[in-house]
Amino acid sequence: MTTSIGSDWLATLCRARAEFALPRRAHERAAAFADQLLAFLFPHFAPEVHAGSDDVTREASRLRADAQSLIGAFVGDGGAVTQTEAFLDALPALREELLADAGYLVASDPAATSEDEVILAYPGFLATACYRIAHLLRGLGIPLLPRLVTEHAHQRTGIDIHPGARIGVPFAIDHGTGIVIGESADIGARVRMYQGVTLGALSVEKALASAKRHPTIEDDVVLYANATVLGGRTVVGAGSVIGGNVWLTRSVPPRSVVVHKAMEERIADDGLEVRI
Repeated sequence: MTTSIGSDWLATLCRARAEFALPRRAHERAAAFADQLLAFLFPHFAPEVHAGSDDVTREASRLRADAQSLIGAFVGDGGAVTQTEAFLDALPALREELLADAGYLVASDPAATSEDEVILAYPGFLATACYRIAHLLRGLGIPLLPRLVTEHAHQRTGIDIHPGARIGVPFAIDHGTGIVIGESADIGARVRMYQGVTLGALSVEKALASAKRHPTIEDDVVLYANATVLGGRTVVGAGSVIGGNVWLTRSVPPRSVVVHKAMEERIADDGLEVRI
């Protein structure tokens, strides 16, 4: 069989494949691990629910083996055992954080009837759960895997949270589609966020990769739909409300209310007149 692809280019492709050192099917393995972990922590995600101590012990053993295998694929076998044990030791605290997130969503959203509903049906909970898993993995120095875990949630929910962001407990995302939270964002406790919110950078220059590029949101802030807050020096003070469609690039003091200036409109004799 003949081909129009040049032999030199094929040789380049072969070298690239030979040099490829990342785990095979990394996206799939990361997604499967996130789902497995959530099923272990919450029966809502489990295909079968076993409550016996022997059954749960076997699940924990499988989780340990799978976690060590996956972490080892990214860091090598040398550090995999230590990092896996540190990760597993943090699971009780992780579950308590996620239960606090679910409870805060119930308390914040009049439409939420129970924590079970939030865990099962709220994309914001899934995105937050994957973020907290990924943030824990990142804190252990594991490369790439945290980003793949949050990307799993991004693909399923439309919510993009970088694992490097620091988010307090509890945290509530309602609706959520289109939310973007950048790597160096700092978010306090009891923050509520709605669809389309962006916590982004004023500049995307590569030279700023190690700088704080994303804003700080202090405790008890509400950010309504499509609000955009930009810049590493921007601080939204505690207890503030940022209204829908606001574009904010400077700090505001605690208990501020920031709103988008709406268009003025009045009814003229010949119809609707709109003034900006």
